Amino acid sequence: MAVLKSVGADFDEKHHALAPLRVLRGLICLLVLFSTAFVMLVFFGFNGAVIVRLFSMNYSRRATSFFFGAWLALWPFLFEKINKTKVVFSGDIVPSRERILLIANHRTEVDWMYLWDLALRKGCVGYIRYILKSSLMKLPVFGWAFHILEFIPVERKWEADESTLHRMLSTFKDPQDPLWLALFPEGTDFTEQKCIRSQKYAVEHGLPILKNVLLPKTKGFCTCLRELRGSLTAVYDVTIGYKYRCPTFLDNVFGVEPSEVHMHIRRFPLDCIPESEQEISMWLVDRFKVKDHLLANFQSQGQFPDQATELDLPTAKSFLNCITVIMVTGTCIYYTFSCVWFKLYVSLVCAYLIPATSFNIRPQPILSFLKTRSKCHP
Repeated sequence: MAVLKSVGADFDEKHHALAPLRVLRGLICLLVLFSTAFVMLVFFGFNGAVIVRLFSMNYSRRATSFFFGAWLALWPFLFEKINKTKVVFSGDIVPSRERILLIANHRTEVDWMYLWDLALRKGCVGYIRYILKSSLMKLPVFGWAFHILEFIPVERKWEADESTLHRMLSTFKDPQDPLWLALFPEGTDFTEQKCIRSQKYAVEHGLPILKNVLLPKTKGFCTCLRELRGSLTAVYDVTIGYKYRCPTFLDNVFGVEPSEVHMHIRRFPLDCIPESEQEISMWLVDRFKVKDHLLANFQSQGQFPDQATELDLPTAKSFLNCITVIMVTGTCIYYTFSCVWFKLYVSLVCAYLIPATSFNIRPQPILSFLKTRSKCHP
């Protein structure tokens, strides 16, 4: 499985007990993350993703990336500096600021959060976009953030998702917009029961029988590649393994798990990826066969091969970013409670975000809208 099984005393040494002090620290971290998310959404995300977008899609995304990049950087700070989780990278050393499509195995509900650690090191944490299940868009505050950050919600039913994918991917084709589009082709997190069902399907259809990952669903990956091939630089294949147990969201908040996160990265330039849908599907299945082998070795050896050198997060810079975000948050909250105009503004933004997130409403730049109308009515 994608998690290294612990043994006796070694596990006891690495596992962090949920002591009262750790609970208190976790509650404080949760309060900070929630409040900073709300302020970034209402005071900066709305203006960048809605007001600026009316005039320029490119500048809208740059503004949104700047402010949300500062907020998203709080999570790697929590993982690596507060929780003392060791993040180990291996495989290819990848360049900074590429436009990429990223695929990864899906072992637990928080895999996607650890991809922020990699994206932050490559200067793209504010530009990472996920394809995620639509139910997550209903989360309070965080669902609004997913909408502002242009995550692509899917129902995991191709008949319902095809039009959504095509519509949203068509807005990501500008090569001037930095982009990390992240996709979990398994479609759900790994469990023993799901693995058994996946293996049964593989036997019935003559596909590889995998033990540490599920068979990937290929249609979404093929669609992303077909829509964006002309503007992407590469595909990153990331395999994630955990020591010593897979974390949950609350494990991350309270700093209980994991002790180590290992990420193995393979970079494939676009000219190395086949073009026909059938060949792309076969390529993706082959990559998951490789993942299965990597995770089997990780289980026995405790690491991936070809460990690479990625710089640690700079403590001073990370701490300064954290303090700045907290101070901005405190200032905005103070004025919200003390000024009626701020209260009115917050109320109006919330009133907009609720239906916009529920119905996936995104404003179109005025000039683009007028050009479209003129073509429709010559």
